[in-house]
Amino acid sequence: MKDELPQLLPAHLGIIMDGNGRWAKRRGLPRSAGHAAGAANFKKITRYCSKIGIRYLTVYAFSTENWTRPAEEVSALMTLFRKYLEEALRDFRDDDIVVRFLGDTAAFPPELQTLIRETEEISAARTGMVLNIAMNYGGRAELVRAVRSIAERVRAGELAPDAITEETVSSALYTAGQPDPDLIIRPSGEHRTSNFLLWQSAYAEYVIMDVLWPDFGPDDLNAALREYANRSRRFGGV
Repeated sequence: MKDELPQLLPAHLGIIMDGNGRWAKRRGLPRSAGHAAGAANFKKITRYCSKIGIRYLTVYAFSTENWTRPAEEVSALMTLFRKYLEEALRDFRDDDIVVRFLGDTAAFPPELQTLIRETEEISAARTGMVLNIAMNYGGRAELVRAVRSIAERVRAGELAPDAITEETVSSALYTAGQPDPDLIIRPSGEHRTSNFLLWQSAYAEYVIMDVLWPDFGPDDLNAALREYANRSRRFGGV
């Protein structure tokens, strides 16, 4: 069947939510309309992932480079984020989803920072899927942050330089304690990582799909999951 799910699902799924602006342009709408449509789809796909048994879902919502977009678009995105979090606090109380934020959230307006903290605190005791929302996130910035943290430990005498391992680095990342992503999906047809989970995605499978994010539905996700299930993952071996 077209929408049939494979038995093998990724424990950790990453999605680069791309194509909102092009979706709006094709319809003669402002880019903000595309972001609003993308946010609505994000809710739908998040709930679907939770329903089918994905354990960890990481979505790329706002990168460190997105600040360079026109001020009007950035402002519209901040308003959209605030609206989403207010709705999440109200509407997602019955969803068994733990919400975490990856990135330097201190750069956001105080009201948005407060909503971020409240969302994390209210959902912390849940036991279902972990949803990571990457906001003001960049893979390089994350690695710089991790290196600085490790360097401080070395300077304090808590860690010897020759004792630094891959696990040391992983434990200093925003995703500490979580498995690395098994599959990363990029709708919109673009073939690049865009600074997303650079360390964690070393052996992730990528599926590029020629559908813009607001139009990306459960059938598209199922198709990507079936492709993932048919991949042979050797992790550098034979």
